[in-house]
Amino acid sequence: MIRENQRFLNHLNIVTDLVLLLFSMLAAYWIRFSIFDGRTIFNLNQYLQIVLVLAPVTLITYGLFGLYDSFRTEGFRSEFSKIFRANVSLAVICIVLLYAVKIIDVSRWLLAVFFCTNILLLTLKRYLMRRILVSVRSHGYNTKSVVIIGAGETARKYLKAIQAHRTYGFRYEGYVADTPENAMQGEQLGGYKDLYRVLTEHMADEAICAIDMQDADRLEDIVSACEATGTKISIIPFCYRYIPSRPAIDQLDGIPLINLRQIPLDNLGNAFLKRMVDIFGSLLLLILTSPMMLVTAIGVRLSSPGPVIFRQKRVGLNKKNFTMYKFRSMRVNAASDTAWSTQEDDRRTKFGSFIRRYSIDEFPQFFNVLKGDMSLVGPRPEMPYYVDNFKDEIPLYMVKHQVKPGVTGLAQVNGFRGDTSIRRRVEYDIEYIENWSLLLDFSILLRTVFHGFKNDEKRKV
Repeated sequence: MIRENQRFLNHLNIVTDLVLLLFSMLAAYWIRFSIFDGRTIFNLNQYLQIVLVLAPVTLITYGLFGLYDSFRTEGFRSEFSKIFRANVSLAVICIVLLYAVKIIDVSRWLLAVFFCTNILLLTLKRYLMRRILVSVRSHGYNTKSVVIIGAGETARKYLKAIQAHRTYGFRYEGYVADTPENAMQGEQLGGYKDLYRVLTEHMADEAICAIDMQDADRLEDIVSACEATGTKISIIPFCYRYIPSRPAIDQLDGIPLINLRQIPLDNLGNAFLKRMVDIFGSLLLLILTSPMMLVTAIGVRLSSPGPVIFRQKRVGLNKKNFTMYKFRSMRVNAASDTAWSTQEDDRRTKFGSFIRRYSIDEFPQFFNVLKGDMSLVGPRPEMPYYVDNFKDEIPLYMVKHQVKPGVTGLAQVNGFRGDTSIRRRVEYDIEYIENWSLLLDFSILLRTVFHGFKNDEKRKV
């Protein structure tokens, strides 16, 4: 049934995508020649011909970018990223056809409005469809039946995950294992030798192989049973805790090699784009905040004796130390490199508490970004003293040093800043590093502008 549902959704998406393509062109034509310019010097038929030629190219491009795959377990940000990249690629193809080949003369402004309108409408349609599907699945429809193979810790964690996200629409049939497991919820459908029968009787959409290491010798028989019954199988590796969400897989003479720490910013093109955004963004922010920084500098100077700019060693990219700049918010003290600041810290001046509350003390870090020590977005850097303490206590803590530290980050816009849980911060940092994109950076910057400047520093467990 789930295959039929997916085919229906794909057909619905294809039809509505073509309708939106046509509507976007009509809307762009009207906006360009009725609102911005009353003179219609281009024939509408020409643009409808462009839509006709573009229609099959659009469907192929959307298919290549995975827009007709299932987004059941993916967030909307991932779906929007594919929509955006697919339409940018489509725009490039269209420009090449129309200008390099010079098929017909067209309005460049109209094309710009056309693609922007199409992205907007397509995003709105996908979002509405997602909300409808969530509602449908919450009522027990459009569900995907799964059988879990295994009953150990890995199987229990997977079951807990799908039960925590019921809107994904997974219907748990039961588990297959040789011995009953008291900690495993659900019905035991049989032993490993009964797998073929279980899959045949239950007609599961997918089998989840979640066996632990002690049952590894069962894997060949499990795969054979799934293939013999035509059941899709997904395998959770024994070492899943150490594998990133998007692992890089190499091949050596037919042997797959999983690179645990190859990240998007290892790509030279991605790193270049991020650096360009950092340079132009920090320059713009320095210009915009310069009046406030001047007032802040005067306020710091009058609040207590000492320098205006506080310089402190922090650990950055590749575990190298750098000097981070902040407006001084405390009285000069000997514990500045070893003692963590808290909301009730008596070392703070009244003016220092104010600028920390609204993150104004962080503004000089735009100079760090311009120098290349930091990025606008990334994990927050810590003092060497704390890095030495945390690296042995917090799992994966040192992974954050594989990218440049940031003025703001995913952890900070989710409320984990100041005197808050280090473990939760690291979890967000790892999520950011493994899933980096320019779109994610822009999203974090926008969330910082609207939600992240005020620093309440309330502890979260």
